[in-house]
Amino acid sequence: MNMLRVWGGGQFERDRFYDLCDEKGLLLWHDMMFSCALYPADRGFLANVREEVLHQVKRLRDHPSIALWCGDNECVGALNWYPEAKSARERYVINWARLNQTLADAIGEADPGRTFWPSSPCSGPGDFSDGWHDDTKGDMHYWEVWHGGKGMEAYFSIKPRFCSEFGYQSFPSAEVAKSFCPSEHWNITSPTMELHQKNAGGNTKINEMFARYFRMPAGFENTLWLSQLQQALAIKLGVEFWRHQMPTCMGTLYWQLNDNWPVASWSSLEYGGKWKQLHHHARRFFQGVIVTAFQTKEAVQIWAVNDQAQPCQATVTATVYDLGGSAIEALTFHTTVPANSSVMVAEHAVARLAGERREQRFLVLDLAGTLAGKAVAHRNLHTFTEFKRYDLLDPQIVTTVAETAGALTVTLTAAKPAWFCTVNADGLAGEFSDNSVVLLPGQPVSLTFKPKQAGVSVETLRKALSVMHLQKSYQQSPSAGLSFSGVTSA
Repeated sequence: MNMLRVWGGGQFERDRFYDLCDEKGLLLWHDMMFSCALYPADRGFLANVREEVLHQVKRLRDHPSIALWCGDNECVGALNWYPEAKSARERYVINWARLNQTLADAIGEADPGRTFWPSSPCSGPGDFSDGWHDDTKGDMHYWEVWHGGKGMEAYFSIKPRFCSEFGYQSFPSAEVAKSFCPSEHWNITSPTMELHQKNAGGNTKINEMFARYFRMPAGFENTLWLSQLQQALAIKLGVEFWRHQMPTCMGTLYWQLNDNWPVASWSSLEYGGKWKQLHHHARRFFQGVIVTAFQTKEAVQIWAVNDQAQPCQATVTATVYDLGGSAIEALTFHTTVPANSSVMVAEHAVARLAGERREQRFLVLDLAGTLAGKAVAHRNLHTFTEFKRYDLLDPQIVTTVAETAGALTVTLTAAKPAWFCTVNADGLAGEFSDNSVVLLPGQPVSLTFKPKQAGVSVETLRKALSVMHLQKSYQQSPSAGLSFSGVTSA
């Protein structure tokens, strides 16, 4: 990521947050603290607003990370949501306009060199058309896949200029859920779990989407895990599709980054800082150069995307595999991807790649190239039909834990393909260098574990280690399919 959004329903952050954004080169889309509501516009309230904004903007204006100031989050939409506004629309439109002008004037006085964006979503100053459905200008909030209950393919129906908010929910991990949920309530519709689901119908939405794309998970822990995979794939599809539309779409911000309590939510960092699968996928789908594929009813298009300031010389290999992990065919393409652009590398009929039975084959895309003298690489998975239609085989994963040059490394090998293989160190604070990865026979994957606590040894990590993957999520025995080749230290 190179941008975060400080949301209008949150708070102005402490100085250290802005210092870190400056140091790490992160841009900030910064809302004022107004969100999803109807606000007064009397003189006393507006005077208070002006005082707050002058104080905060003067405090923060010297931070290079601030990209723009935004007046509010979805307050224009709120004019159509509440009965008070519907019954006296002119009054509340005037109230919003007075509040927004107060914000614009105060920000213009305190920081005249930066852009003031009136609201999010917004089509621009003076134009407050429907930013939830109008994708032709300004920034867009797109919630049809979550709140609208549409399939993930709905992302293909729009081409936003900048999508500043969209998201998909998942449950917290089993580790986090067990910190607040007693064992007798290990069920997503138990009173405790429903207490930690604050979006009306959220559990139903997650389960309905399971039924569209996956086989239903077996048991509580598998359900939590699959919800995080489903969330990751929903956001991944939207981001990759919009990225490949450069320069029409030049940015995406997904909702949301972090949780402030243990809850079912749209975050990629759950309460306590643990990475959901989405956060690992985001490391890959937000890489500067990526390869991806999109499928219509009859054809598969392969695209390379480059949002760096220099062109990329790339070789793309598209390998068709069967479910046993044998490579059926490998197609190689050479391309130049201009700076800040995307190119279609190839287009093939689905029948040409998948054969007569789509559920028997899948596609692995590999990009290897150079950009500004440095090597770049990206791998992606494309399936020709829904995941639930694949009779995945037991991958027979073997795990080796080792310490090499002071680093703790977990190496995974599989006899058969394993999709979205996720390694977890139960009870240990820390993160793996990657996760939710695709394993192929003869292609071991090594992940480095970076502990956030002292005293983590090879043996400690080995005992804490668990491995999950898609085929395992609908098996009745969640502990099956993992073996260790031994503990080594080098």
